[in-house]
Amino acid sequence: MEVYSTCKSLKFPLLAIVLFISLTSPAATAARVSRPTYTNFVKTKCNITTYPSLCQKTLIPYASSVKINSTRLCKAALNVAISGARSATVAVSELKKKKGITKIEAAAIKDCFEDVKDAVYELKLAVDAMGHLSDKDKEFQLANAKTYASAVITDADSCTEGFSGRKVNPAVKKIVNSCMANITKLASNALALINHLY
Repeated sequence: MEVYSTCKSLKFPLLAIVLFISLTSPAATAARVSRPTYTNFVKTKCNITTYPSLCQKTLIPYASSVKINSTRLCKAALNVAISGARSATVAVSELKKKKGITKIEAAAIKDCFEDVKDAVYELKLAVDAMGHLSDKDKEFQLANAKTYASAVITDADSCTEGFSGRKVNPAVKKIVNSCMANITKLASNALALINHLY
């Protein structure tokens, strides 16, 4: 009975000690310290991109999942670009429904929509290639990722060129240019990170 009551009275102090040790263990300390480390890693990597402030703004939210892994950072950058390209497809698609769109504008919008759809597809292929960097054909997969990311920039340029030299509503042109500029910047950043991967 005495042993039981002694154990019972020691139960809470022991729990407190175990909790204290677990909170001050190297792993727990690393978890607290590493958040700024992960953010700094992203910031440092973003410095090599064409648009560093955009890179930081879009990729710092992924710092805790990226940690200090450059390949994960490249994938995150590509996924951010996919999100941007998808938003552009929605914006361009909405232009088709706009009142007063001329036949010339409608044709340019249709071509642009196809360009942006291609961009989304190519970004997905780039993500897929990045997922195969541990394969035997690592160099081939890396080259593919670079090619696909570059193609996205070409797609955005192709869309923009479809509106140049044509009589187009300035408001329509402004929306298209803004969307394509965003895709170009995000894809350029992803490409820069991929180019500096090794």
